[in-house]
Formats: sequence, C-alpha cells, structure tokens
Amino acid sequence: MSTSPARRLWAAVEPLHAVVYFAPETAAAAKEVGLRGYWMGYFAGRLAPLGPIGPAAATSMLFGFAPAMVARALPDAWSFAAPLEVQRARLSAVEAALSRVLGSSDHSELTSLLEQAASACRFDGRPLAAAWSAVPRPSGVLGRLWLAATVLREHRGDGHVLSAVHAGLTGLETTVTHIGDGVLARGDVQPHRGWSDADWSDAVSRLAARDLLDSSGRLTASGTSLRLRIEEDTDRLAAAPVEALGSAGLSRLLELAVPVGRAVVDAGVVPIPNPMGVPRP
Repeated sequence: MSTSPARRLWAAVEPLHAVVYFAPETAAAAKEVGLRGYWMGYFAGRLAPLGPIGPAAATSMLFGFAPAMVARALPDAWSFAAPLEVQRARLSAVEAALSRVLGSSDHSELTSLLEQAASACRFDGRPLAAAWSAVPRPSGVLGRLWLAATVLREHRGDGHVLSAVHAGLTGLETTVTHIGDGVLARGDVQPHRGWSDADWSDAVSRLAARDLLDSSGRLTASGTSLRLRIEEDTDRLAAAPVEALGSAGLSRLLELAVPVGRAVVDAGVVPIPNPMGVPRP
C-alpha cells in the first residue's frame, strides 16, 4: 500500500484511538454502568454518541460485523445503560488508561494538532465521525487527545466504507480481500467479526466468481487492482485533515504521535497483530 500523507496520519493516530478497545479500564467502565460482556460494551461504547441506535443501522455503519453479532448487543444495551452514561464512562476510562501508560508527560501540542486536523473533517455520509465530532470536548488533555484521534479515525473509517461500497463489496467481502492481500490473517479477524465459516466461504466464492480471488484465497491481479483503488479512494477521502495541517504541521504531528503510539503498543495495551491491521508505529 502507499505511504500517502493520509495513510501515514492513520498509522500514527490509530494506536491512540485503539486504546479504547483493549485497555482494562474500558471493560471495567462498561461493566460498572451495567453493560454485559465485552461486545455489548464495544458496540454500545462505539455507537453511544448516536443515541439508542438499533442493530440494523449499527450494522450498516460498522460494515464489517455480522448482523447477528450486533443484534446480540443492541438494542439490549440501552436497557442497562443510557447512551450518554455509556459515552461519559468510556471517555473517563480511556483517559485513565492513557494516563496510566503515558504518565505525566505533556501532550498539549499533540492534542492541539490532532484537534486542528479533526476540525477540517467534513461529515457528509459519515455518521460515526459526525456523531463523535459533536461530543463535548473533555477538560483533560488526554481525553481531548483521544476524542480528536477518534474523530479522525472514524472519519477515515466512514470514508473506507464509502469506498468499498462504491467498489461493489459487502462488509464481509471487504474483510476477505484484506485477508487475500496478506494484511491480516483470517484467524485474527473472523472470531472478532461474528461471521460463520459458511458466511466466509460464500464470500470467498462470490469474490472468486468476480476473478478477485484465486483458488488459494489470494488476490488475483484484478483483486489487487481493486484493493489498491479502494485504498487510494480512502486516502483521497481522508485528505482534508492532512491538507489543513500542511506539510510542516503533519510532520510535527507524526513526530509527536509516533512515540506515543509506540508507548501504547509496547505497554501491551494495543496488541500486534490486531483486527485493525495497524502496525507498531
């Protein structure tokens, strides 16, 4: 894949956001407000700014998850905790996790750069990013850092969904093409997305029928071309924050963010490999 400025920004920002998926503070906070199990906490926490959303809309936005998996968590989650309560608990938990890992270092400059980049995002057709952009800014620097990173991450993610849909792929098919180009291993993804072996096999068959996968499950030349087009479109749709920073601003953001991302990974908070496919910064 390319090393475009937008992709470099994603690689630096993703570990900062991904703390929320793996830190024990997040799971504890979800349990404390009454949510039951990791995945109920995941779906409720990620979607809380949208209000008491149901499984159909949630599956549409999250794209890569099996509908049945989402339906096991939503809308039941909202009977245990209100969305605003979940949102507040999530923000508090991730701020505590970042504080534990990063200590008392000053991250004000990085936070300001992330907020500058996030403020350039447009949200046409990007519901997850739009919802997180409307969350009130926390008072603490680390809470602000995580929220800005989350807006940027969901902005790119929403754009990736748009790119994949435009290419004629379903959420599962998009995931299978990631496996096909070697970015991710099936065992690192399928258990976390809820797809059955039959679902997976059907998706492989559909992609093979389009000459996008070969008999070994690897991308064909046509499949590689399609994946590159999706990623290029994703980068293009994620260009506004990079343009707002300018070359010097992006360089400074990366200079500050990469060591923070490494600290998060090296502390064991974000594992490598992971279902997002993000490498160690």
